Amino acid sequence: MIQLDIDVEGWPEGEWEELATRAVDATIAVAPELANRRLVASLLFTVDEEIHALNREWRGKDKPTNVLSFPMLARKELLALAPDGPPEMLGDLALAHETCAREAAEKGIPLDHHAAHLLVHGLLHLAGHDHEISTEDAEAMEALEIEALAKMHVADPYGVDS
Repeated sequence: MIQLDIDVEGWPEGEWEELATRAVDATIAVAPELANRRLVASLLFTVDEEIHALNREWRGKDKPTNVLSFPMLARKELLALAPDGPPEMLGDLALAHETCAREAAEKGIPLDHHAAHLLVHGLLHLAGHDHEISTEDAEAMEALEIEALAKMHVADPYGVDS
């Protein structure tokens, strides 16, 4: 299990920590390289203003986005990580409430389902998966997301009805 450092700022009352734990468990089930007990990740549930600032500073994009992931390990390093040793920082994830809520409303799905999708998506990025490399990589990452979300009883976010 990945040790999570979770901070919730500006999100409505909810079971966000529990959702994050479930998303980690589901993602580990489809990406077993994340099962290393040494891994630590930070997760920030925050507001658009904060995500906007992070996106501008770290990605050079002057706008908010739904989720940001900041991997600390290259995929090769993750795959080679021994099971014993000191904690190892996998990376940071940040989700923007207003953007996530707007997207969920546009899709007609519950906010927690959309947040679950973004958490799984971000965790896969921390594991070194990247949908921007090629169509094949995008399809492989989407398949992992769909499988992980099914374990959480969340509908396929890429289906025709979503």
